[in-house]
Amino acid sequence: MHIANDTGRLSHDLAAWLSDYIREVLSQKDRFTFVLSGGSTPKQLYALLAESPYKEAIDWQKIHFFWGDERAVPFEDSRNNAKMCYDELLNKVPVNPAHIHIMRTDIGPEESAFAYEKVLKDYFNDSEITFDFVLLGMGDDGHTLSLFPGTEVIHEENDWVKAFYLPAQEMFRITLTAPVVNHAACVAFLAAGAGKAETLKHVLNGEPNIDLYPSQIIKPVKGQLHWFIDRAAAAML
Repeated sequence: MHIANDTGRLSHDLAAWLSDYIREVLSQKDRFTFVLSGGSTPKQLYALLAESPYKEAIDWQKIHFFWGDERAVPFEDSRNNAKMCYDELLNKVPVNPAHIHIMRTDIGPEESAFAYEKVLKDYFNDSEITFDFVLLGMGDDGHTLSLFPGTEVIHEENDWVKAFYLPAQEMFRITLTAPVVNHAACVAFLAAGAGKAETLKHVLNGEPNIDLYPSQIIKPVKGQLHWFIDRAAAAML
């Protein structure tokens, strides 16, 4: 658990920690697989990573980027998670374009999920560990990725990527599932704001109820689990 006084400090703390972690992993292997998160909370983190000292300190050419989930809207749509990550980070640092793997939205959602799972299986084969780092957010309702309360995808045990229609948002979502995330080497939640305090209390200290609080299902089998939160989100812990 990493608790910062405010959201600005929170982003700085995570940027520093992540830079050190990337350096540590790359001292032992030649690539680092990073799952990016959409939403509003990571924007400040991405902005920091795109500036000095991290722009120079991180070996961006060795990082392979993936996404945790996506809204099935065109890339040009402001709601598209990949577009946000390009705008805030990927267009500003010297990444290798061949190492960026978006969830496609120029094809049907089911086709996109199938294609993304193939990409992941080609990367990780039969390895016990999948991604080096997965960045997650948590909604006020306890969802993470596109694992929303009451959705069947929460209970997926086999497929690594699923697409489904979310009536509340009147759109299709494409998402990684718990099995592939829980085999990552490291998972970090980034959560800020008083609106998340009560939910966070239930997720961390309440009785298990993944249908009500899907974030509870994220439990790395052999990896690390970190929570980076601000004082407001931690108020009820």
